[in-house]
Formats: sequence, C-alpha cells, structure tokens
Amino acid sequence: MSQALTLARPYARAAFSVARDAGALPAWSAALGFAARAAAEPSLAALLDNPKLTRDDVVTLLSPDGAQETFGNLLGLLFDNRRLVLLPEIAGLFDELRFEAERTVRAKVTSAAVLADSELETIKAALRKRFGREVEVETAVDESLIGGALIDAGDTVIDGTVKGKLARLQAALSH
Repeated sequence: MSQALTLARPYARAAFSVARDAGALPAWSAALGFAARAAAEPSLAALLDNPKLTRDDVVTLLSPDGAQETFGNLLGLLFDNRRLVLLPEIAGLFDELRFEAERTVRAKVTSAAVLADSELETIKAALRKRFGREVEVETAVDESLIGGALIDAGDTVIDGTVKGKLARLQAALSH
C-alpha cells in the first residue's frame, strides 16, 4: 500500500497542479473518482490488462462525459507507464490536496438512525468551530451503534455512540 501511495503521489500532485491552474478542482476530483471506480471494477480491470487495448480506448473507457482534454492526457500517461492500477490512490491523494487547498475537512458521520437535517447542521457547525474550516459531510447508518453518532474526520475520531460508551464502561469496570 505504501509503495502504491509513493508511486501515485507525483501523478496526484501533477494532476492537482493542472486542475488548480485551470480552476477545475471539483471537475477533476469527480473525473478522477469516476476513473478510479471504473478501474477498480473487476470486469473492467481485467479488460485494462488486455494488450490489444490502445491508449485511446483507455481514455474513452475511463473518462467521464465532459472531461477536459488534459484529464485524457493524464489517463494516457498512466496507460503508457502501466500505472492505471494506481487510479484509486491518485484520486485519494488528489482529494487530500484539494481539501487542504480549499481549507475543507471531509467527515463521515455514522449514526444508528438517519439524522434529521437540523441535527446534521448542528454537527457541521460544531465541526467547523473545532477545525476552523469548512466541513463536507458524508452520512451512513449503522443500527448496531444503538444510538448516538460516530464522527470520523481525517485524523480525528469522535465516538459518541451508545455502543462505544458501553464498551468504555465495560473496560472501566473490568479494570
């Protein structure tokens, strides 16, 4: 994994530089996400290893509609260097660079039940205050949490779930 990240980093930085200069960070992020998901699809991944596949075929297969020509150039470069398998890592690193440049934190909020919009806004406001940045929130539901929410924002994890509290109580009582 670390070798893949090491190999992917220069491509992600170059893509970020091109996208930033073009003022197209969100479009590139979406295009890289599309290409990474497509390349990770088992049936398409097997096709990408076919020696009869050309550079243009790869660009057509992995480019979303409306992608910039420079994005196609990146895909062609990855094809030429046999680095298409790095697309998921490149997309992840690109998004990290993008969120850092935009001063945004990406957080995943997992709760036992679907959160109301007002609850989600309260969580976003608290995270904005804590990190001093804008917050992009993704939500998920995990009924095994019983209640509360688990917030994963990069290096910070906030466990306010009933399941987590019960586990901490059990650990405290057993010591």
